[in-house]
Amino acid sequence: MTRVKRGYTARRRRKKIRLFASTFIGAHSRLTRTTTQQRMRALVSSHRDRSRKKRDFRRLWITRINAVTREDRIFYSYSLFIHNLYKRQLLLNRKILAQIALSNKNCFDIISNKIINHKSNQIKE
Repeated sequence: MTRVKRGYTARRRRKKIRLFASTFIGAHSRLTRTTTQQRMRALVSSHRDRSRKKRDFRRLWITRINAVTREDRIFYSYSLFIHNLYKRQLLLNRKILAQIALSNKNCFDIISNKIINHKSNQIKE
């Protein structure tokens, strides 16, 4: 039986891992065993933080909308604003509302006034 020279596949696998970990610091980019461990850890973190990023942005948008809704009115909050939006069937998501609140406050005031006026008109009728 002929002799099989090993190492090509293993070298290719290690090279791929080294390329992934080339920006890591110290032994994490040089030693094969620690490189594979750090690669697994990095992939786990990136998977976890993709959903975390969505959560964090949603929290940021809610905070921004809440800050703008509480500026002028004393007894008006984010939860009331969103509740009235749904009752009025205005389909604006939180991302768009936060952008409007930051960039064009007049437009946001128009939206919130329409919601409040609609609410007061229903009470009068």
